[in-house]
Amino acid sequence: MKITLADIGKKYNRDWIFRHVDFEFESHKTYALTGNNGSGKSTLLQVIYAFQTSSEGAITYEIDSHKIEEEDLYKYVAFAAPYLELMEEFSLMEMLEFHFSFKPCIKGISFDEIIKNCGLDGNQNKAIKFFSSGMKQRIKLILAFYSDTPLLLLDEPCTNFDDKGINWYRSLLLSQHHKRTILISSNQSNEYDIADGILHVDNYKN
Repeated sequence: MKITLADIGKKYNRDWIFRHVDFEFESHKTYALTGNNGSGKSTLLQVIYAFQTSSEGAITYEIDSHKIEEEDLYKYVAFAAPYLELMEEFSLMEMLEFHFSFKPCIKGISFDEIIKNCGLDGNQNKAIKFFSSGMKQRIKLILAFYSDTPLLLLDEPCTNFDDKGINWYRSLLLSQHHKRTILISSNQSNEYDIADGILHVDNYKN
């Protein structure tokens, strides 16, 4: 998916978080949205996702030169962030079944294989509320990574991860590199150092 930001700005009350953002994300490339804490990188990612509306400017989405309307964007996007909620009463297997009843799963892989690949083998029937914070973050990421969508958005993907979790994330990211458009909001270089381009949100302060 190709995404074009044209003069995008976002403000709360009278304060601009960022303004005059012009940027093009090309299809099948990986990009990082970076900036200091409070710079607005997560907000910009949510604006791109249409989870929040911009205060000015326009965003266009295209697949093979075909324009995607904003109201249909959800069909083409997978999103992972530490603040997203899981169905904690569900077991891991029930969570996968529920999520992939709405989003198509990447073909050729079973739920058991997904669970094994993310290091959660043996926890299929365990309620998510009993998982550690790192295990929950792994679930959020596998729901996004294994969704068959042309656009993948990741906000601070290694939150609650130890070194083993970070290495697992990086291998998963490399497996998807150049297969879909990936946007990563982060100020930790080990979360995005394979990126083809970087948008520095700090450069768009009013």
